[in-house]
Amino acid sequence: MKTKLIFCTLLSLLLFSGCKENKVAETPKNDYLDFSKRDDQATGGIKMIPITTPIGKFNVWTKRVGNNPKIKVLLLHGGPGGTHEFFESFDGYFPNESIEYIYYDQLGSYYSDHPTDNSLWTIDRFVDEVEQVRKALKLDNSNFYLMGQSWGGILAMEYALKYQKNLKGLIIANMMASAPAYNKYAEEVLGPMLPKEVFAQIKTFEKNKDYTNPKYTELLFKYYYTEHILRMPIDKWPESVNRAFKHLNPNVYVYMQGPSEFGITGDATLKNWDVTSKLKTLTIPTLVIGAKYDTMDPKHMEWISKEVQNGRFLYCPNGSHCSQYDDQEHYFPGVISFLKDVDCGNFKKQ
Repeated sequence: MKTKLIFCTLLSLLLFSGCKENKVAETPKNDYLDFSKRDDQATGGIKMIPITTPIGKFNVWTKRVGNNPKIKVLLLHGGPGGTHEFFESFDGYFPNESIEYIYYDQLGSYYSDHPTDNSLWTIDRFVDEVEQVRKALKLDNSNFYLMGQSWGGILAMEYALKYQKNLKGLIIANMMASAPAYNKYAEEVLGPMLPKEVFAQIKTFEKNKDYTNPKYTELLFKYYYTEHILRMPIDKWPESVNRAFKHLNPNVYVYMQGPSEFGITGDATLKNWDVTSKLKTLTIPTLVIGAKYDTMDPKHMEWISKEVQNGRFLYCPNGSHCSQYDDQEHYFPGVISFLKDVDCGNFKKQ
């Protein structure tokens, strides 16, 4: 009898200790894709969310995948002017972990409205848009994780600097905290890594502002994109990535990012963007993702993870700017581990 009592006590302790480690499993997987009690059942999770801007009202596209009351990840795509399609690889990983995630095309992006007034393409206006989307989706600091990649990383940082009280966690993927630092890295490190004659040709095209020349595009894809954007032969690129590039809004992209792929140049509005001095004010759990072959300096991303008050760095040794495709073996376990650690109260900064 005494032995039975001891066994039951040990079993109980093991069960309760395991509960904290696997808190995310509180959402049963058999209910994960149950839409029956949701107001977006008829559309398969898609909602067109009305947003208010200084020049009127527009609609932005969102799609919710899964049910998890404690982990809801809003995805901010790159560009600017890109689409949620850059994140579609998440379908192969998040559902298996019962992580709820929300695809979202920002205003001006393919599945959302396309106003043509350039006064809309400012960081402050986009931050306000994200806040309106958050409210419409009823996300709060008990469940709201914001994940931004590339330009989405800029937007995620800026949102967190203004509204971190609304967040449970922040993920900054493949984005530095300074456009001038990014420009310096592109010009002084990445460019010279190209064959000398190729880099010279690319710089000549850019000097002449001949960005639409097919030869310029050919050189970029052959020597730069397959090394630093997505490390696969062009004919092996995932269909979702090709679709995302096809759907890119060039007007928004060029206005904010500029026409060059070597930094943010010309009259682009993001050219002087820099929040390095503000990062220390971020107190929420933050994951920063950097990759060895990225267009962004991975050492700078590691620095960001140490500059914020509760940061962790995820390094993708085989990855580039789209590490969610070319280094999934490091990318997804790292992201999932961060989400679960924060959810369970086990998160520890590095």
